[in-house]
Amino acid sequence: MSKIGIFFGTDTGSTRLVAKKIYSLLGEELADKPKNINRTPVAELLQYDALILGTPSYGVGDLPGLAVGCIESNWQEFVPHLDGVDLTGKRVALFGLGNQERYASRFASSLIQLYRVFYGYGADIIGPWSTDGYQFEHSDAIIDNRFVGLVLDQRTQPFLTEERLKIWLAQIAPQLLPALSEVA
Repeated sequence: MSKIGIFFGTDTGSTRLVAKKIYSLLGEELADKPKNINRTPVAELLQYDALILGTPSYGVGDLPGLAVGCIESNWQEFVPHLDGVDLTGKRVALFGLGNQERYASRFASSLIQLYRVFYGYGADIIGPWSTDGYQFEHSDAIIDNRFVGLVLDQRTQPFLTEERLKIWLAQIAPQLLPALSEVA
């Protein structure tokens, strides 16, 4: 596909709303409309060489899904369908939601699970994000002192979401766009 694919898992709808903001900021020339991962066949995700994937945080750093209390299927149910898939050459940017006050000891930790899955299947993960501006005790989603993707706190810092999205998208778009031109 010659556009960026945006896929998300959600439980309360917050991750879906952020995915829609990302789409709006990128525009329909660069991205296709976001899709809920619980309604997405693997073949559809694999059509894209440039992906933005989003996840809520759930459980104790678990991949969100029915087993950890989500109302609908989520990433946990989608991931097993990736078995045997080679994602080499795909560029993937990740974003995750969390609540740094209520879950300070595991802030946005589900994001690392998504990172491990897609990195493990060979994807080139781009778009790490600074931990500056957040107040939490611990997050599993940190490698080399940076989040593995954009982290947003829609509960305690919703006023920072728009600006963080704009900055992050400006950083990742040049890295995603070459993946698009290689297949065009």
